[in-house]
Amino acid sequence: MGERSGTLLIACGALAREIAALKRANGWSTLEVHCLPAELHNRPERIAPAVREAIRKNRDHYARIFVLYADCGTRGELDKVLREEGIERLPGAHCYEFYATSPVFAQLAEAEPGTFYLTDFLLRHFERLVIRPLGLDRHPELVTEYFRNYRKLVYLSQAPRAGAIEEAHRIAESFGFAFEHRFTGYGELGRQLAALAAREDTLAWPA
Repeated sequence: MGERSGTLLIACGALAREIAALKRANGWSTLEVHCLPAELHNRPERIAPAVREAIRKNRDHYARIFVLYADCGTRGELDKVLREEGIERLPGAHCYEFYATSPVFAQLAEAEPGTFYLTDFLLRHFERLVIRPLGLDRHPELVTEYFRNYRKLVYLSQAPRAGAIEEAHRIAESFGFAFEHRFTGYGELGRQLAALAAREDTLAWPA
């Protein structure tokens, strides 16, 4: 068995573009990334077993592993797996919270509990991940049934993109929601990656 070195990030595929952008902008070449399919969010009971499998496949090859998932609907099962494996993850219940940061997200949720959140990823794939799976392309009248407890849409954006705010606003209007846009940047994701990269840089220097 060879000597273990480096840090592996086991990440949700919904974060792939954002992680790549952060690595590219900051030159974090020491962080390796293994993304699991974003579609696991449609079956959150499969997230924890998939993460465990990825940890065990890679543990012997890396000095450190960090998981870039929030709880993501696993109802504590992911944290149970990570405790057993001795691995840390991003803080928060979902990506909305770690992008916005916990205090800001708590304020948003308190101000309007019936809020539907969008990130850059969800906005880019709204048709594939929301409209088609819920059958709204075939039965648009179901919007009122699925979203009857929602009053507002908040778009939490990570990076500027031409037309994105207008696109999110159109979705809010089509669902009959009030609209708010907040630029969050990469939030806790950016801070955690910076901390991991700094640790790698420190360890790279001779003692």
